[in-house]
Amino acid sequence: MPSNSDLIKWAEQGRLHIKYVNCTTTVLVNADTTTFTINDTLNPGTGGIAIRVGQTIMLTPKTVAALATATVNKAIVTAVDTAAGTIEVAFYEANGMSNSDAATIYEVFIYGSEFKKGTTGMEGSLEADDEIFENSPIILKDKYAVSGSDMAQIGWVEVTTENGANGYLWYLKSEHETRLRFDDYLETSMIEAVPAATGSGAASVSSLSNVGNKGSEGVFYSVENRGNVWAGANPTTLGDFDTIIQRLDKQGAIEENVLFLDREFGFNIDDMLAEQNSYGSGGSSYGLFDNDKDMALNLGFTGFRRGYDFYKSDWKYLNDPTMRGGLATGAVSGLLVPAGSTSVYDQVMGKNAKRPFLHVRYRASETEDRRYKTWITGSAGGAQTSDLDAMEVNFLSERAVCTLGANNFFLFQD
Repeated sequence: MPSNSDLIKWAEQGRLHIKYVNCTTTVLVNADTTTFTINDTLNPGTGGIAIRVGQTIMLTPKTVAALATATVNKAIVTAVDTAAGTIEVAFYEANGMSNSDAATIYEVFIYGSEFKKGTTGMEGSLEADDEIFENSPIILKDKYAVSGSDMAQIGWVEVTTENGANGYLWYLKSEHETRLRFDDYLETSMIEAVPAATGSGAASVSSLSNVGNKGSEGVFYSVENRGNVWAGANPTTLGDFDTIIQRLDKQGAIEENVLFLDREFGFNIDDMLAEQNSYGSGGSSYGLFDNDKDMALNLGFTGFRRGYDFYKSDWKYLNDPTMRGGLATGAVSGLLVPAGSTSVYDQVMGKNAKRPFLHVRYRASETEDRRYKTWITGSAGGAQTSDLDAMEVNFLSERAVCTLGANNFFLFQD
């Protein structure tokens, strides 16, 4: 998608309901009323806690010395001190607060409200909790050069390239491979890019140099910092995937997801799904099975459904030994990407817009399109732009990747 700014900004809506998971009180068992301190980060949409007088809440012990004696309490909020981050509550239960461990950490969420007849309305209001994200495009360049004299010599190797060029002009192959490498870098930079940290060597590069010094947020960086990471060995059992699914339930609960995997992880999933087939004993009984002597037994799966739809695809990048494949440290074995689109507020357009969860924005205007530029300079090969006795093929692109709703992504890494 095109963009006409040095900075790409978008807003993602926060959660509709807010749950606080670090609440404490000094009052012990059987208290009819008590004061809870909300120790979570304050709600950015209101500048304080998102609990108001008259709302009804559920309080659940999160850490308690004797879990066997812990029970759930429900209460109504009678006072709120936004500055102090505290709420006063009155319990609905006759015996008051059930838990007796003073060191207990509570989880609190709102489930409704209750008011008397003929009273005024709710005190205060809540603003939408938007989170603003941004990313900067980076400029990628490459160049292939061959002198006019070399272009005139006899080529002894016949070449046919993917762009249709053919003949005994050996330099065309080198030019085409430069183009292929540049195409790869356009994608891998969107995957691997990281922003230059303040005070880092990259950020300190002189502004007089032609070397960039700001970086960008690639997919891996965004998911590592704003998404979910499965660290360690690959998930190889239904129990492992149940854990992943439970995590997705707490996020956006996107129905369809795509798993981009390396070879080992792909085989792990195939084996996991094959084990679910109880037909036969010790044999392979899944795949294309038509009792034909020339049958083709398909030992792989393209996906499965367990709560959500998961489609899997081999990712060559993770298998390539010259790139991510075979890394001894920091290896990535897969990436779960939600399918479809999400609604965000586009800061440039000034309105809500549907955007794919993962997409690339490139710089463009009515007079300049920097999605993929290529041009020839010099005085050889048909070019007549300078007195340089050579042909130079230049490549340029300016782009950034936008990872929307990163909390719906999963990165599987060492």
